[in-house]
Amino acid sequence: MRLREEHAGPLEDSEANRRARADGGTLAQRIQARALFLAQRDGQVQALHHWLQGAQLALAALLLLALLSGIGLAGAALGDGQRPVNVFWALGSLLGLNLLMLLGWILGLLLSRDNAGALGRSWLWLSEKLARDASAAQLAPALLVLLQRQRLSRWGLGVLVHGLWLLASLATLATLLLLLSTRRYGFVWESTILGGETFIGLTQAIGTLPALLGFALPDAELIRASGDSALLSESARHSWAGWLVGVLLVYGLLPRLLLALLCLWRWRRGCAALQLDTELPGYGLLRERLQPSSERLGISDAAPAQLHQPPAGTGPLQSQGALLVAIELDSQRTWPPALPKSIANAGVVDNREQRQHLLEQLSRFPPARLAIACDPQRSPDRGSLALLAELARSAGATRIWLLPPPPGEALDSARLDDWHQALEQLQLAHSDSAPLHWLETGHD
Repeated sequence: MRLREEHAGPLEDSEANRRARADGGTLAQRIQARALFLAQRDGQVQALHHWLQGAQLALAALLLLALLSGIGLAGAALGDGQRPVNVFWALGSLLGLNLLMLLGWILGLLLSRDNAGALGRSWLWLSEKLARDASAAQLAPALLVLLQRQRLSRWGLGVLVHGLWLLASLATLATLLLLLSTRRYGFVWESTILGGETFIGLTQAIGTLPALLGFALPDAELIRASGDSALLSESARHSWAGWLVGVLLVYGLLPRLLLALLCLWRWRRGCAALQLDTELPGYGLLRERLQPSSERLGISDAAPAQLHQPPAGTGPLQSQGALLVAIELDSQRTWPPALPKSIANAGVVDNREQRQHLLEQLSRFPPARLAIACDPQRSPDRGSLALLAELARSAGATRIWLLPPPPGEALDSARLDDWHQALEQLQLAHSDSAPLHWLETGHD
């Protein structure tokens, strides 16, 4: 909401500020309460749901792409079994792109303040496109701004990136095991300018770590013999297959798993420490409106038992009492009518100051039942209807009393129909008769 106000100018927030002040709490809590009310009123919450749906669809698409990519890498590495498998070409197919992207991520982590990665940026872009909501355009930038305070974007998107590569590696490993179990492959190495001793050293160096986990490591004689042709013995095939699976597991799958766990740990730790920065210029302008200098700050003593002081967060569900108020009545009308002692009279609201005073009182002491008297001889303009809606949100139940015309005057039926239509759109109950019995007893 701060970014939206910086882009489009201040929003009309009198009701939001009043509700935030009534809820109490720290300045950060009041700013969040104000933002939530404005977001619900202006459709930002609904846009957030659309963006989250788009993000889930984008994530599902990336998961499917990772799964298919992992299967394709294994198929490309081993082939159809009609020709011998060049072990280092197969190794490059299985690990080449993975290791290059991993190196790029590590360099970005070391050299840049915030490293989102290509996959992370693709996910954010695709999420926005799939949301199909113009109000969601500022959600992704707001998310990145929020996460940059604890440098959380690199860790949050890191979980996504490493998780996708982990899924691709798992799919590659599963497909590799399936192909090795159902087809007979022969393994060779080929080179024009490099000798056999070079491949022996390289193969054994790469296979050292997998060998510590129990995977097969071809001996020097087997590696040297595989340079001439694919060996037909079962032990040679098993040795090369075990070496290939172990290298994929140790250098492809385990690093992504460990980095995903690291990013997840840093993400959760950073989220726990994430707080609203109330020193930003946009929030500084709200300080006086949400936490006035005349308001007492800090811990206050409990109110005396004989005084009515609703706790912070009092709303219509905790309301009590009955109240009658009139809006913009003609001075020739006799007001108020005779009222029982159980019904309070708020008088006639005619100007902006009286409206603000009444709304402030209702935010502190919301009535269980509120009757609003209106003169149907006046047109139902947008300002009056907005006030009716705002008053109704401050009470447990509300009824609109459309007053009869003064003696000797005729009622304009067309204007009365306009009132009925407008009140039905606001979903406010209305009546042409005095709802005093309902105010007093709560039923008709």
